[in-house]
Amino acid sequence: MKTPMSSDTKLTKDEECESVDSTKYRGMIGSLLYLTASRPDIMFSVCLCARFQEAPKTSHLEAKQTALAISTTEAEYVSVGKACQQALWMKQALIDYDVRLNDIPIMCDNKGVIDLSKNPVQHSRTKHIEICHHFLRDNVQKGHISIEKVPSADNIADILTKPLKRESFNYLRLGLGMMEHIP
Repeated sequence: MKTPMSSDTKLTKDEECESVDSTKYRGMIGSLLYLTASRPDIMFSVCLCARFQEAPKTSHLEAKQTALAISTTEAEYVSVGKACQQALWMKQALIDYDVRLNDIPIMCDNKGVIDLSKNPVQHSRTKHIEICHHFLRDNVQKGHISIEKVPSADNIADILTKPLKRESFNYLRLGLGMMEHIP
């Protein structure tokens, strides 16, 4: 999922759907509420689903994501796969302007992702990754894109996803091409 909950999801009391085990539902909501301390991006979705703890229905249970990343490598593998899709779309769009690119580099600071994208037979812990996410590996093998290692200290994406010390923030902000605005 690109976001914790689809923007099209409209949850209501829903008297028509089948009821689900309220104890299990409350346990799931409780676990998710605990996660919101470190994952504020899921706060809205969890609180929305928590409103229906009294009489949860299948529609409430199905409004959470069905996939869960088991490791940071898996989560980043899926994210790099999405970046691959966008890069290939841009590559195709540039052909209209007579710009042709061969190998598009995608920068990644996770060695596990880089290894997984190059080697289809990694280890048993990756067997649960859905087939659709192997789009990345297929395009690396075909030579459409390459995955290159970027040191964590130079990973510009961290400015959008991690709390950083001022020095790191300023360094990465320059990498984005942004300058400090001093009024």
